Amino acid sequence: VDWCRFAAEGGNRMMRVLMVILLTGLALPVCAQTVLTLMSGERAPYVGANLPQGGYVAEMVEQAFARSGYQVKLQFSSWARARLQTVQGEAAGMICSAQDGSASTELAYSAPFFGGTTGLLKKRSLSLPPLPAGSATAQFKALAAYRFGAVRDGIALPASADNLSRELFSNDLQNLDMLQQGRVQLALIDKYSAAELMVSQRAHLIGQLEFMPAPQLQSDFFVCFSKRQKNLRPWLDAFNQGLAQLQQDGSLEKIMNKHGLFLPKKADPDKVQLTIGTVNNGDMLVMQKLSREFEKQNPAIELDWRVMDENTLRRRLLSDLAIGDGQFDVMTIGTYELPIWARQGWLGPLKNLPKSYASDDLLATVRQHLSHEGQLYALPFYAESAMTYYRKDLLARAGLSMPPQPSYQDIAALAAKLHDPANGVYGICLRGKPGWGENMAFISMLVQAQGGRWFDARWQPELVSPVWQDSIALYARLLGKYGPPNADKNGFNENLALFSEGHCGIWIDATVAAGLLFDPRRSKVASQLGYAPAPRADSGKNSVWLWSWALAIPTSSRHKAQAEQFIAWATSQGYIQSVANSEGWVALPPGTRKSTYANPQYLKAAPFARFVLGAIENAGSRDTSTKTDVALQYVSIPEFQAIADQTGLEIARVLRQEQNVDKALKRAQNFAQDQMNNRSKAK
Repeated sequence: VDWCRFAAEGGNRMMRVLMVILLTGLALPVCAQTVLTLMSGERAPYVGANLPQGGYVAEMVEQAFARSGYQVKLQFSSWARARLQTVQGEAAGMICSAQDGSASTELAYSAPFFGGTTGLLKKRSLSLPPLPAGSATAQFKALAAYRFGAVRDGIALPASADNLSRELFSNDLQNLDMLQQGRVQLALIDKYSAAELMVSQRAHLIGQLEFMPAPQLQSDFFVCFSKRQKNLRPWLDAFNQGLAQLQQDGSLEKIMNKHGLFLPKKADPDKVQLTIGTVNNGDMLVMQKLSREFEKQNPAIELDWRVMDENTLRRRLLSDLAIGDGQFDVMTIGTYELPIWARQGWLGPLKNLPKSYASDDLLATVRQHLSHEGQLYALPFYAESAMTYYRKDLLARAGLSMPPQPSYQDIAALAAKLHDPANGVYGICLRGKPGWGENMAFISMLVQAQGGRWFDARWQPELVSPVWQDSIALYARLLGKYGPPNADKNGFNENLALFSEGHCGIWIDATVAAGLLFDPRRSKVASQLGYAPAPRADSGKNSVWLWSWALAIPTSSRHKAQAEQFIAWATSQGYIQSVANSEGWVALPPGTRKSTYANPQYLKAAPFARFVLGAIENAGSRDTSTKTDVALQYVSIPEFQAIADQTGLEIARVLRQEQNVDKALKRAQNFAQDQMNNRSKAK
């Protein structure tokens, strides 16, 4: 008997346990995992090669099969090719995004799982007659005079809409482009896929398109296998059982939330529910913890927290605005988004702050960057610049010292001498995780210190310039020779954990980490923490960013008064005192209020405080040499997020040795040029 195969495919959980005991007692080899190769097309934000862990669908499918002892290997191609390879038996199965009659003759479908909401997208300028209430069939019929766009082998129109005038395209991006060009009047597309494409590749369309309130159809994903597969039934059973277990124990919802997908929370009908989108940094997690105090003070309000990593948060917030979905009452945004979003009318000005809020106590530099036309549009939760952290004990042991103002060459030389991977110490830790606010935050600072820039005075990208070439070569050399393994997976939080556990000799990153690293409850190296300014270039030019994570209220919020009440509480002097009482003075959210830096208890607990204050007050100057709005961490145009995200992906591939610096920057340059060409056409 093939016991391993029986345990993986046919046995129930108890039988598999007994098998392991039996086999172990007989000293026979442990069963190897069966590898299943599955194919999939790409549909962001659900599944795709460039999404973290392949997206929620990929992670969920892997975990569902793992519960029956299978290891999934997911490969991406077009939807049509995935289906062909599955039907022909070249792959075990595929992720299916639609269940239609023609496919069901060849494919067997698993139980369904969440796949988003399909609707009709149109230009805001197109006025349509009111649709009849009732079924989607009647609503589609009422739109028979219009031409529809849809994706071939994608989301299918219901059978009742077969007679509609339509044009089929190869992918969702082409569907969007044809809608914008007027080739079709209505595009059938998943709401969040459309939003994701606008954010990542068609920023000029944000604000021009909108979804119709009806008809809207719930979409599903499935795992499909060819009906000719001899292992069809065991595979389907394994996935369906794993999916059911993930649903029952809450794992499925956790996976979805991790990827920024949230199912509606059942609200108390007697309370106002505020939905808050925020980042999973330590200070925000403290805010979530202390918010119970706010709910006690305001029993008519309940808070629905949506906490994400910063890459996911940024995309979900802008996606929400792109389609006017109105999911959030409070958004955690930064100095990049504020002027753009305020100009677009996506944020509401904060005109009703109580006198007790003491807005004059906000640091002038930070307040200026969170204002538009002299009016505050967001309240700072914390603010930061950049600095260099290092281990004093490691430098002393090697007979080295950190210069008062290090250069990048100084940093490289020190990193080489501190690098000791055999003892778990890496010479330097830097952000490698792709994203405009992750690896590109540091890289932008590095490039501008060397005299580089994103664009010239005519808004032509300069990513293939010698300065960019040299800067990325230096960055890749530092992490490749002296950085931790898999550096492309490390962002701010991952490097914070590495440094606080004693695994980094040097770390160049945000000043907000100082309070976390200096706190012995959170950091094993608190007593050995050294700090210096962010490095200068050899030319002596300095380059440091100014950033603030701030709380803002989108105009789409239905509870603006309660939202303003919450953000005033979370950024007040009283909240800062609550953090001191709960977490200690060293844990205060830094960089926001003058009174914090005048408080002797804080200055005593945080000896780095005045250093950080100076870095913030002297940061954020703008490069006016090209008469473009270029900050030291970002460029204040809507297209920047997509351009820098793509550039970050290309540079991460350099760290993984999948391409060289020259190819990465050429690919990034081409993408940036396309985005700027689209911007010009849209004007």
